[in-house]
Amino acid sequence: MKNKEIIYSREHAQYLKKQKRNLWLVWALRIGLLAALLGLWELVTVCGWADPFITSSPSRIGATIASLYRDGTLFYHIGVTLGETILGFLIAVVLGCAIALALWWSDTLRKVLEPYIVVLNALPKIALGPLIIIWCGTGSKAIVFMTVLVGLIVAVMHMLSAFIATDSNKILLLRSMGASKLQILQKLVVPSSLNSFISMLKVNVGMAWIGSIMGEYIVSKAGLGYLIVYGGQVFKLDLVMSATCILCLLAAGMYFLVVLLEKAIVKNSES
Repeated sequence: MKNKEIIYSREHAQYLKKQKRNLWLVWALRIGLLAALLGLWELVTVCGWADPFITSSPSRIGATIASLYRDGTLFYHIGVTLGETILGFLIAVVLGCAIALALWWSDTLRKVLEPYIVVLNALPKIALGPLIIIWCGTGSKAIVFMTVLVGLIVAVMHMLSAFIATDSNKILLLRSMGASKLQILQKLVVPSSLNSFISMLKVNVGMAWIGSIMGEYIVSKAGLGYLIVYGGQVFKLDLVMSATCILCLLAAGMYFLVVLLEKAIVKNSES
C-alpha cells in the first residue's frame, strides 16, 4: 500500500513550521549552553582562578580520554560498564513488570507483599554490599545483581501503581460484557499503562547507572566505576572527571533510546 501524501491547511503548516523552528532553537540553545559552560570551565583553569589539579579542565579531560584510547583500555572499560548496566536494566524491567502483574492479579498477594516492597525501596542498597560479594563473588555478577536490586523495586512500584490506576468503570464495563481477567489485562490494563511504562523506563535508566557504578565502587576490576575509584585513590582527578563525563554521555544515550521508543509507541498507537 502506497503512503498517501498528507495535505495540511496553511495554518496547520505554519504551526508545524513554527514547532520545527522552536525545536531547532531549543537544540541550539542546549548546545550553546554546554559550549559556554565548557569554555568558562577552561577559562577559569587557564587564568589560574581554580587549580586544574583539583577541578580538572575540558582540555585535560580530552587528553586523558585520548590517552586511554591510545592505551587500548577506553572501550574495554566502557564495554564492561555498559554491558553490566544494560543487562541489569533489562532484568530489572522485565522482572519488575512481571512482579507488578502478579501483584495486580492477586489482591491478597499485593496486600501481603506491599509493606515489604516499601521497606525494600527505603533500604539503602549499598548496605547490602558485603552480602552481595558473599552471595555473588567479586565479578560482574555482583555488579549486575546490585543494578537489578536498585532498579527492580522502582519498576515494581511504578507499574503496580499504573495497573491499579486503570479506570474502574471501564473494568466494570468489560466484566459486564463477560470479559475474563486475562482479557481485561490484555485489552485495557496493559494499553492504559504504556505511558507509565515509558516513564518507568526513563527513571530506571538513571537507576541502572547508579546501581552499576555503585556495584563497581564495591567490587570491580574494570569499568568506569573502577576508573573513578582508582583515580580517586591515586589522586588522578583528570581520570575521575574523564570517566564521569563518559558516564554522562552513555546515560544520555540510553535515555535518548528510551525517548525514541516512546515516539515509536506513540506513532504506532496513532496509526
